[in-house]
Amino acid sequence: MNAILLGILALPLLAALALWALPAAIGDRLAALYGSVVSGLVLAGSLILWPWNDGWFAYTPDERALRAATDVPWIPALGVRFHVAVDSISMPLIVLTALLVFLCCLYSLRITPRIGRTRSLIALLLVIEAGVIGTFSAMDLVLFFLCFEIVLIPMWLVIDIWGDEHDPAGRKRAATTFVLMTVLGSALMLLGFLLVYRQAGTFDIVRLTNAPVLGGHGIPLAAAILIAVGLAVKVPLWPLHIWLPDAHAKAPTVGSVLLAGVLLKLGTYGMIRILLPVLPDATVTIAPYLAGFSTVAIIAGSLACLAQTDVKRLIAYSSVGHMGFIGLGISTLSPAGLRGALFANIAHGIITGLLFFLAGAIKDRHDTSDLRAIGRALYARLPRIGALLTFACLASLGLPGLAGFWGEMLVLLGAYDPSDLLPRTTYLVLMVIAGLGTVLTAAYFLRLVRNLCQGDPAEHPATAFAVDLSRIELITWAPLVALTVLLGVWPGLLLHQWGNL
Repeated sequence: MNAILLGILALPLLAALALWALPAAIGDRLAALYGSVVSGLVLAGSLILWPWNDGWFAYTPDERALRAATDVPWIPALGVRFHVAVDSISMPLIVLTALLVFLCCLYSLRITPRIGRTRSLIALLLVIEAGVIGTFSAMDLVLFFLCFEIVLIPMWLVIDIWGDEHDPAGRKRAATTFVLMTVLGSALMLLGFLLVYRQAGTFDIVRLTNAPVLGGHGIPLAAAILIAVGLAVKVPLWPLHIWLPDAHAKAPTVGSVLLAGVLLKLGTYGMIRILLPVLPDATVTIAPYLAGFSTVAIIAGSLACLAQTDVKRLIAYSSVGHMGFIGLGISTLSPAGLRGALFANIAHGIITGLLFFLAGAIKDRHDTSDLRAIGRALYARLPRIGALLTFACLASLGLPGLAGFWGEMLVLLGAYDPSDLLPRTTYLVLMVIAGLGTVLTAAYFLRLVRNLCQGDPAEHPATAFAVDLSRIELITWAPLVALTVLLGVWPGLLLHQWGNL
């Protein structure tokens, strides 16, 4: 098993280097197919690693619970090790990453940005895949940080080079804001890691989890705050979300899919993997503040969505609200809240990935994502895309029977009954406010469906003959639709792995 994990870490990097080594003309012609094959192999390898047996659980990682572990010295002078492994926390996220990168490569077989340069785009997507899988499998804080950073530059280039061709200045500004904000967050996180090392004398996450840094004040508290703020930039939580709407609005379709579906999960995963088990006492101290900022993110994101006239910005702000729910679940430190956060992580990646694919398709057909320019009557002009958009909106607003429901329900349940170490009255108030956020979420998604899909098609005849759902789009989006339904009717497929929380 460890050979498989090492393989899915190394294969995307080696494949990206090989693709760049090809002549530009040949590479551009073969890039999407090449990327689909490579990412398909990574997806197959990740599925082989999946724990099909019930009861496999590793919220607190130890050598008995970890799978596919490789632990060798890397920088002995600093005590840094190349320690990678997977467990039930990281494995679903690795599979989600492999799936979305594979679907983005498939999508690129027929639909690519107008600027071209497909070879470099696919190579960067493969580098992003390697960095994200490395982050989810890292069991050393320095290795976690390095993999965390590997992702930033490729995504910056994806936004800057292949972003909105109608607004070069806007896409450069969005890319620059993205990289500056996330690098600042990473620097704070690294300072927190160094404080942990000062207290514990190790960077190894397994050792730190089994012998956590105790104390809720002084250096442990400073480390927890630095790590929490650094990870919150990536989530992103209010008010550190300012980079997200522009990044999504200006990114190409595949960039938006991976940004929302995968990169945002690095922050919430880090909170669950590092913050809670390594600094438990300090986390209890800062948890109510994390809950408060997360709840503000739910409401602020929802209100911002109600004011949007751009479909991609609306979906971006919806991610702020959804990630706020995940932050609230983590802050409860309760079994229900943590299970809800973990489930919502996966559900958000699937549903929002589908939403950005659909937003990209609509933008491709209308050459804009501005709702006022697109007009109404999408049901009549593009009936299949309109139906899929409605389905994805209903899933994202938390309709029972679809994947978006279970995570939010468990998070609210966790807020109703948080850890005994936390002030229950505070969390009850936050639960009520977050419940209001679910109402606002339904309001802005239903408003989007009404404004975009319903109406008289005669009012917008210019797009009456636009091509509806293509074959490559159907193939690409079908797995996301199927998973949205499957996890909605069978949530135990994931929840049973976290049953011992």
